[in-house]
Amino acid sequence: MLPGPGGTRLLLGVPYAAVPGVRPFELDLILPPDRGVTAPSVVFLHGGGWRLGSRRTVGPMYRGASPTPFERVAQAGIAVASVDYRLSGEATFPAQLHDAKAAVRWLRARAGELGLDPLRIAAWGESAGGHLAALLGLTADDPALEGDLGFTGPSSQVTAVVAWYAPSDIAAVAADTGADLSDATTREALLLGAPAADVPDLAAQASPITHVAPGAPPVLLLHGADDVFIPAVQSARLHAALADAGVDTDLEVLQGANHMWLGSPTAAQRALDRTVDELSRRLGVGDGTAEDPLR
Repeated sequence: MLPGPGGTRLLLGVPYAAVPGVRPFELDLILPPDRGVTAPSVVFLHGGGWRLGSRRTVGPMYRGASPTPFERVAQAGIAVASVDYRLSGEATFPAQLHDAKAAVRWLRARAGELGLDPLRIAAWGESAGGHLAALLGLTADDPALEGDLGFTGPSSQVTAVVAWYAPSDIAAVAADTGADLSDATTREALLLGAPAADVPDLAAQASPITHVAPGAPPVLLLHGADDVFIPAVQSARLHAALADAGVDTDLEVLQGANHMWLGSPTAAQRALDRTVDELSRRLGVGDGTAEDPLR
């Protein structure tokens, strides 16, 4: 374990699952300062259109930030497990969700030895990672989407979800962006292995909005008003569906911000502030309360 800024502690490149013939599935764990109590945690899933990206980045607007977004969350008392998952050039959906669920199960199985609370695990992601975070919240222990990687005994349920500028309706992304519905080279088509119109059942299975149901964990959606890659209507539709199902949900559309908060440092700061506040509240940091996803 390495020392980090502000008393944080780092475990880097930790394998959480394996598939023969595939690169190791690894995560970086940023632990909060040791305060003598078990800490909650959040699984972070990076963006990159399911095609690019790495567990080491949170987006260009935070480049050079000190503390980094992960350090900021950890300094608030919440461990961050930033996860690499299979990209669409390696495997098509639902492999990416299988990996994310395996990471949650690993964290829950190892919680005791890491000083973490197995009941208080949230999901947070940006763009493609926000899509996976939403699916984590909405498909808890779904046998069709659970996968069998790594630890298979613990639950993959999460306590809360924070999703930044995330696609929620895979079949509608092309229409929302004005793309050719038959284009097999879009990010969504590469994720599915074919244009969404050609595989409607798989596109529905890959869409968080399809899985909305009463009893889902709280979901905070943050989106840039000027997002040209994933228009904000994607988050608006998911928010409306969650609210109609009685799920505790909030949507904030940040003015002047494109995808990844480009064009608005103010939006980037606001998004991070809201995320830290939301995770702290939902995970009971500071007041000893916890929302139990295993209820």
